[in-house]
Amino acid sequence: MKITKQDILKALETITVPGEGQNMVESGAVKNVVTFADEIIVDITITNPALQARKKTEVEILKAIHEKVYEKAQVKVNLKVEAPAKPAANEIKGKTIPGIKNIVAVASGKGGVGKSTVTANLAVTLAKMGFKVGVLDADIYGPSMPIMLDVEMERPLSVTVDGKSKMKPVENYGVKILSIGFFTKPDQAVVWRGPMAAKALNQMIFDAAWGELDFLLLDLPPGTGDIHLSIMQSLPITGAVVVSTPQNVALADAKKGVAMFQQESINVPVLGIIENMAYFTPEELPDNKYYIFGKEGAKNLAQDLNVSLLGEIPLVQSIREAGDVGRPAALQTATPLEKAFEKLTQNVVQEVVNRNETLPETEAIKITTMAGCSAVKK
Repeated sequence: MKITKQDILKALETITVPGEGQNMVESGAVKNVVTFADEIIVDITITNPALQARKKTEVEILKAIHEKVYEKAQVKVNLKVEAPAKPAANEIKGKTIPGIKNIVAVASGKGGVGKSTVTANLAVTLAKMGFKVGVLDADIYGPSMPIMLDVEMERPLSVTVDGKSKMKPVENYGVKILSIGFFTKPDQAVVWRGPMAAKALNQMIFDAAWGELDFLLLDLPPGTGDIHLSIMQSLPITGAVVVSTPQNVALADAKKGVAMFQQESINVPVLGIIENMAYFTPEELPDNKYYIFGKEGAKNLAQDLNVSLLGEIPLVQSIREAGDVGRPAALQTATPLEKAFEKLTQNVVQEVVNRNETLPETEAIKITTMAGCSAVKK
């Protein structure tokens, strides 16, 4: 049997380089291929020095050649480990994801303001409106989307897309979901430094079969830190929304969240602010409003920052209960909550339309983080 170099390269194209979304040939890992009768020599260079990575790479090469070229071929793999020159601690190469039209980041300066609850309800409302929607749970240290969207016991499957192995997002309520929560045990703490978290996010972004999406929502962790920079470096984000309560402490942090996106070196359009827990209405007094955390704080902040107030979500016990059982409150029909989330979602969609009509596409940024000092550059 005559074995050609092209046959070998075609087989190696089916092996995906973890975290890069590229196969071995595209990434340049394959340095040389030599064939002689039924003998094959493959020269490979990888950047992961771990013994497990080297063994896995060699096994995958042997398997691909034996299955797709010639099962009796004598294959020799010359594997060389070559660390990248001065690797940036959290550097992720910015790319686009084919098929995804709009990427909206949902952020909060402070934890506990209901950012993930808003994300889940925004996602299901978009799906009810007929949009194709995905959610990436980027809160590495406190993932909550699997619980809120009732997919806690599900696991992403592996599918082959264009000859590459990809993760198939879990789907429920018409929303595609990926979360680090799918890969950890409920009682397992994620104790990772920035580079490890960035790598995990990179894989969920680029090694996933998202398909065609009108909106990919990014549920970011609280604050303005490492994960946020890594995400903005990875993807050209269409726009961001910031969630806050009316409380002064939360508003102060929300202001910082808006400022992060508006930095000249980052320049992600802020679509607006969402006020969660805006007021409390007891079930027995449906016409009464009690401003427990303050009144119109987010509205005033939005005016001060010259951004839109996208919606005011009341403090209602059923929102919490719905999130705990994995059925977002926006799925309830003919209720004030459904109307509140519909109005919020319509405003977000309108702001995305306005942004796309008036502003150029957002570019992914380049970030280098070393020795605790972060420099952000275009």
